[in-house]
Amino acid sequence: MAVVKTTGARIAAVCSCVPTKRFDNLTDSGEFSEEEIRKVTGMAGVSARRLAGDSVCSSDLCITAAKRAMDRLGWASDSVDALIMVTQTPDYFLPSTACVVHHQLGLGDHCAAFDVGLGCSGYPYGIWLAAMMLQGGGFRRALVLHGETPTRFSDKADRSVSLLFGDAGSATALEASHDGPEWNYALHSDGSGYHSMIIESGGFRDRFGADPRRHCVSMNGALIFNFTIKRVPALIDETLLGAGLSSGDVDYFIFHQSNQFIMKHLCTKQSISLDKVPIILKDFGNTGGASIPLTLTEGKLHRPADRALRLMLVGYGVGLSWGSALVDLHPEAILESVELDNSMQASA
Repeated sequence: MAVVKTTGARIAAVCSCVPTKRFDNLTDSGEFSEEEIRKVTGMAGVSARRLAGDSVCSSDLCITAAKRAMDRLGWASDSVDALIMVTQTPDYFLPSTACVVHHQLGLGDHCAAFDVGLGCSGYPYGIWLAAMMLQGGGFRRALVLHGETPTRFSDKADRSVSLLFGDAGSATALEASHDGPEWNYALHSDGSGYHSMIIESGGFRDRFGADPRRHCVSMNGALIFNFTIKRVPALIDETLLGAGLSSGDVDYFIFHQSNQFIMKHLCTKQSISLDKVPIILKDFGNTGGASIPLTLTEGKLHRPADRALRLMLVGYGVGLSWGSALVDLHPEAILESVELDNSMQASA
């Protein structure tokens, strides 16, 4: 596809939320030998992760983040015109999690609310959708929530996933802006790889599968790796070309925090300095697509006071799906992170 563009939107705030429970892979893992743990965590770059309790859903993490963002911005609940909930760990099959969140945030009945069932690539898609809605007129404020609790669907005996995943939620507040800059996006899918990362039971294809392992995620790591190193460099080049820019014009590349080895390989292949690629895997693990806004709030970005940062947000993985959003982050935009105690439920 060609790079698509939007104008007339700005990011007012990005807030992230993680559970308070910290799991140390080296000291808290009892399923594998110390040698196995060091091998996996050394390659992936994951030392610790945040784990949601059994009663905490991605919606709870996103609600907590959204409340912080709205409070910091002084947004009244009835001023939000659109709510987009991006998740592959919904509260229910139905209703949509967006409706649950809409109620808990006290948003007005004029507010459009819907789910987007994407994972690792979901954040660029969500930003594009919100920007399109704001660009079209009529909508003034939008919330893009992206949250995942992948530790809830990981088999603790499967070292290919159980030592990697962490839980997180986020809220990105966007506003219509008459002088908003041009943003650029490239969005792609290859459904032939749908089986490479999948939970085979629990949906209506196999509603009550007897094998408990089929209710946990399975991942073809080699296929995902090959997909990433093939598709993401081309995605970056395509986005830059469509925007008429070079990699030197981008302040930060905010990658989905998939795997340290993969991310560093991408940087080498694209001649991108590691100084431009924040990596937070060590303390949070792979939190799915929510890792992009989490990296924005936890990645210690250097933000000049006199100009906006130019960011390329890059998501890739389950689906197979991949996408980018080349956006601006102004100095006054709020970046904050909060925690949610596992004994609490934001949506209770």
